[in-house]
Amino acid sequence: MEILSIQNLYKIYKEGDIETVALRDASLTVQPGEFIAITGRSGAGKSTLLNLVGGLSTPSAGKVVINGTDITRLEETQRAAFRRQNIGIMYQTDNLIPFLTALENVIIPMQLAGRRDPKLRAQQLLKEVGLGERLNHKPGMLSGGERQRVAIAVALANEPKLLLADELTGELDSVTADHVMQLLSALNKTHNLTLVIVTHNRTVAKRARRKVSILDGQLFESEAAYA
Repeated sequence: MEILSIQNLYKIYKEGDIETVALRDASLTVQPGEFIAITGRSGAGKSTLLNLVGGLSTPSAGKVVINGTDITRLEETQRAAFRRQNIGIMYQTDNLIPFLTALENVIIPMQLAGRRDPKLRAQQLLKEVGLGERLNHKPGMLSGGERQRVAIAVALANEPKLLLADELTGELDSVTADHVMQLLSALNKTHNLTLVIVTHNRTVAKRARRKVSILDGQLFESEAAYA
């Protein structure tokens, strides 16, 4: 069974008498373990799509089905609980809590989900992303690439079935961005992690094994495969 099914999705924003169609009849199916890049110009609807898939907002019409659950039918509190257990989300800015250490940042989502022994898993995750020696460093003591590695560990904390990334490397230099994408590629392969990233960066997109373009709120499958 597909892990993600986006079905005839619309998102319309209204301001007074003016309507803006951000997504228009968007459909996409993602299988477990796929690594997909969604590309498009700024304002094309990439972030809107990711917010809908992550359950952070609701569509004007259509469905988002994750692992058999139609999250568009869930109440806000139900969506939050589902997201905590099933979806990891990463952003261009790392969204780390500045006064907590790397270890404490990774522990937080597991505590919210009621997991046992969160400290041990947090230590293991930070070691896996190459920060085993930086557990007690606060975000201000880490480089941009290191902060994004912590953000990846945070997103993986509750063993999500689906990992979403919104312009993850947008604030990183090209070398650091490449290192972060190498890490995600490795996690995709070693953990069979399903990964959907949105990016306007073609170099980043080439890391994915499948590419989808978004134009004027509509999705278009690409024939090309990316290594």
